Order: sequence, then C-alpha cells, then structure tokens
Amino acid sequence: MTAVMDALMNRSSEPRLASPAPDAGTLEKAFACAARAPDHALLRPWRYLVIEGDEALNALGNLFASTCGDDAPEKAREKLRKKALRAPMVIVGIACHQTHPKVPEIEQTMSAAVGMGYLLLALEAAGYGGMWRTGGLAYHPDIIRGLGLKDNEIITGFLFTGTVTASKPAVPRPDQKEFVSRWPQ
Repeated sequence: MTAVMDALMNRSSEPRLASPAPDAGTLEKAFACAARAPDHALLRPWRYLVIEGDEALNALGNLFASTCGDDAPEKAREKLRKKALRAPMVIVGIACHQTHPKVPEIEQTMSAAVGMGYLLLALEAAGYGGMWRTGGLAYHPDIIRGLGLKDNEIITGFLFTGTVTASKPAVPRPDQKEFVSRWPQ
C-alpha cells in the first residue's frame, strides 16, 4: 500500500485531544493540502477560521451556549461551552458559494467538504488527531452570524484538533459488499 492508503486505512476520529495544537508550519502545509480538493471551475469555494487559545476558545464556547433558549437550564449552557474546549484548536470549515453557470452550490459545498477531509488527513499525517463535527451548531443562525459568515456561506464543519491523549479501540468498518455494487447488474 501507499502512504496515503495507509493513512486512510488508519484514520479515526479522536475525541481526546490536548495541547500542543498544530504549529504554524504544520497548519500552512495542511491548508495547502486542503486547497488541492477537486474544484470545478477553480472557484476556490472555501475558507477556514482557526480558533485557538483560551480567550478564543472560551468565546466560541460562549457563542455555542448562546444558542440555548432563554429558559434553558445552566447545565445545558455549560455543556455547550465545554464543547469548544474539547481540543486546543478548532478549525471552522466554510463553503463560500458563488454564482456560476456550470457549478451549482452543491458542487461548491462538496468541494469545501473534501477540503476539510484533506485538512483532517494532513493533520493526522503530521501526528495530530482530529474530530470533524457538524450537528445543529453548524447550522444555527446565531453561530453563522456570530462567526461572521456572509449570506452566501455555510459551515462545513468544526474540526477539533490537537495531540491525541489516549488510544481508543478501532471502530469496525463495514464489509464492502454492504456499500459497493456494479452497474448494470
């Protein structure tokens, strides 16, 4: 197998992440990898926000907590605040939709999502762990507004990254017969 195939076969989401986060040089290379995502018409329909350091991560946690309703218990707010502290760095992937006669928004979103996947793989290849999350926070209008997204932008995910602190058991993968078929049959 090649190094790329080995990296893919060994990839796993890592929930236990601590400092150090990727350094500037590693991030530069990882973002260069992300920019290699398939990109119909070379629109470059992506951008990223890097959030790190106590002040920035706490601000993200407070933004997450602000999505609770006014009558939500403090425990629910605190749980959302802590989500932002799962890793020493959070990278927000953003799809930037542009009007183009041959490239619909969905293709631009897929390109941005592939870039997030490449970013995750590049960081893992550099020795860091990652967990790519979406969920309700990625689509919540208060989060979108609070992170400064424009009307033509959507979040493709939150990539939590840092140094893996504990091993976890391998996740069983499905047999290819469950998801691959030939056409016509």
